[in-house]
Amino acid sequence: MTTSEAEPYDAVVLAGGGARRLDGADKPGVMVGGRPLVAWVGAAVADAGRTVLVGPSRPELPHAICVREDPPGGGPVPALRTGLALVRAPWVAVLAADLPFLRPAHIGELRRSARDGHGAVLVDADGRPQWLAGVWRTADLHDALTRYRSASLRGLMDPLDPRLVRAPAGQRPWYDCDTPSDVEAASRMIGENSA
Repeated sequence: MTTSEAEPYDAVVLAGGGARRLDGADKPGVMVGGRPLVAWVGAAVADAGRTVLVGPSRPELPHAICVREDPPGGGPVPALRTGLALVRAPWVAVLAADLPFLRPAHIGELRRSARDGHGAVLVDADGRPQWLAGVWRTADLHDALTRYRSASLRGLMDPLDPRLVRAPAGQRPWYDCDTPSDVEAASRMIGENSA
């Protein structure tokens, strides 16, 4: 077990967006593979010391600490700032609420990869960092947020030079569900994998 895996971690799940591309649907509650999207994410971080859900409270995550950014729906940077204020562990997983293929093994790999730096993020099939699928050293992310005045997660996180983590072939832990077609595709893929 590596140092970062031995150290406790918390999770911040961002779940307060407007889901405009889903016609304003309750995106964290959208069913994929028989479970709400946020339940998949919650299961991936079930071993976190505490889970902070930034958004409305969710019955799918009954033990989460729920907070709202000000103003609600203000974007990922204000949401992260609000959630991070409740993190107590030396490491924090920062995740979107709509990652149906994220599993505990992916969080474990992110924690291992982050151990010698500021953090680690998953990259998609094209090698692009997925800023809402990562693990960070809490103090470093907090310090960066203290100085940061813009709205871009990339602008906040990229200067921390995170390790880039590719999932094993055939796995898509970075896949998020922003549109109805994303939801349909994810449901289809989960159905195919369980058949």
